[in-house]
Amino acid sequence: MSIKLEHLNYVYSQGTAYEKKALNDICIEIPHGEFVGIIGHTGSGKSTLIQHLNGLIRATSGELYYNGENIYREGYSMRGLRNEVGLVFQYPEHQLFEIDVMTDVCFGPKNQGLSADQCKERALEALRLVGLKEKYYNVSPFELSGGQKRRVAIAGVLAMRPKVLVLDEPTAGLDPKGRDDILDQIAYLHRESDITVILVSHSMEDVAKYADRLIVMNKGAVMYNDEPKRVFEHYQELEKVGLAAPQVTYIMHDLAGRGIPVRTDVTTVAEAADEILRAVGS
Repeated sequence: MSIKLEHLNYVYSQGTAYEKKALNDICIEIPHGEFVGIIGHTGSGKSTLIQHLNGLIRATSGELYYNGENIYREGYSMRGLRNEVGLVFQYPEHQLFEIDVMTDVCFGPKNQGLSADQCKERALEALRLVGLKEKYYNVSPFELSGGQKRRVAIAGVLAMRPKVLVLDEPTAGLDPKGRDDILDQIAYLHRESDITVILVSHSMEDVAKYADRLIVMNKGAVMYNDEPKRVFEHYQELEKVGLAAPQVTYIMHDLAGRGIPVRTDVTTVAEAADEILRAVGS
């Protein structure tokens, strides 16, 4: 269930005075089952990129393949694509609208033509996966906390059983605990549900902790495409385009500069703690 982009370009308002190139010659492949982080400063093309993945935006030029099929070929089923590639927008709670949580989560499966019993079965499975307690199932989604609303919105996409889950800043506006809860739940879904996860985030700590690979966007183009350790080795270059590395990266470089024999390619607090203890012990 891979996604492959070949020389993909996108221009907003093409042919007008407001023309702006948002994506420039994007060539990337995301194999099934990977957890990919996409980072970049505001306006770098992150959100435009992910909206191509389920056909919400059509490329100005270039090709996009899902599971080996060109989604731009005549007769290709965009509805089928959107059933398999689920997109959770930033502030997804703004998409909630039904009278209670269960009805809201059933909306997607209902549109897929499933029976009422099948919809409920899918909804229950999805709500359990996102960790929402049963006592909230018959409550209006508007009475929930911000983090709970996010869980409901994600469950609404999961109930359609996508093969790929794309999340655009799913923790925006949440407090640290809410952020950690949501991301831990997404990591759990990735492990347990055999799905591809594509996470857009501004948090270097988050993508360093959860992602197998990072795609760094800058001015509509791919700047880096590698595992987090390799990407954050270029922290000085990242700073030049308005980004940074996780805080532990700077700490480890500082320690190494003071003569302490630590590796500088660690990216999480847990890795840094282990490495410091090893260096001190040696």
